[in-house]
Amino acid sequence: MSRSFLNRETQLCMSLSGRPSNIGTRFHNYLYDELDINFVYKAFTTTDLPAAIAGIRALGIRGCAVSMPFKEEVIASVDVMHDSANAIESVNTIVNENGVLHAYNTDYQAVANLLQSSGFSSDWSVAVTGSGGMAKAVVAALRDSGFTRGTVVARNPQTGPTLASAYGYDHSNESVAADLLVNVTPVGMAGGPDADLSPFTDAQIESARAVFDVVAMPSETPLIVRARAAGKPVVTGAEVIALQAAEQFVLYTGVRPTDEQIRRASEFSRR
Repeated sequence: MSRSFLNRETQLCMSLSGRPSNIGTRFHNYLYDELDINFVYKAFTTTDLPAAIAGIRALGIRGCAVSMPFKEEVIASVDVMHDSANAIESVNTIVNENGVLHAYNTDYQAVANLLQSSGFSSDWSVAVTGSGGMAKAVVAALRDSGFTRGTVVARNPQTGPTLASAYGYDHSNESVAADLLVNVTPVGMAGGPDADLSPFTDAQIESARAVFDVVAMPSETPLIVRARAAGKPVVTGAEVIALQAAEQFVLYTGVRPTDEQIRRASEFSRR
């Protein structure tokens, strides 16, 4: 279906993010075209989250992707928390079923799948920067994938220790060395105040075995660039966002794209 031909049956999906990008918009709309599905996708931000979620319900918007910093705050506005979201008290996907808002978290599965396919050893130590909603998904996926020796690096005196304790990890206020370095903060994100920075030092990157950055824009963050220069295996935010978006696509439409279609959509989303 041509994106130029929209009608009253066209279903709307959307995203809510503190810093909206075109990645999800291009990813989902590419697949709607590819699979001839009468949907359209648009990115938004908001300063009134409850009102935005009420709009999803009132207007019959089919689905909503939820990004930082709304993943925990949105819980108060949904109706049904499914296991993937309830287990880590963090939401990244809302599906509107006839006015009932169902909440899921596809970040967890995406991270778990990437850890499995990466070949990283679960015997490695891991350092995770961040303690928000995405950090919960990452730490849970790490712990459930067998990474038992971990440190949550977060300066927040409440969320940092709480997250670490929930999964049997240590907590630190300052960046630490580890075999696997994982960034789950906005450091390195395009357009942010720390766009040119890395959450880990060059020495920590050099001593690590691998680096994982969930920041998706740009995919080549300062951390990833430095890790590649040091010859370290990396997992990028572009990989995370493609896998989690594919699972969102299935929840919204009931259609599962092929791996090749997902790959092409991911490439298109980053042009």
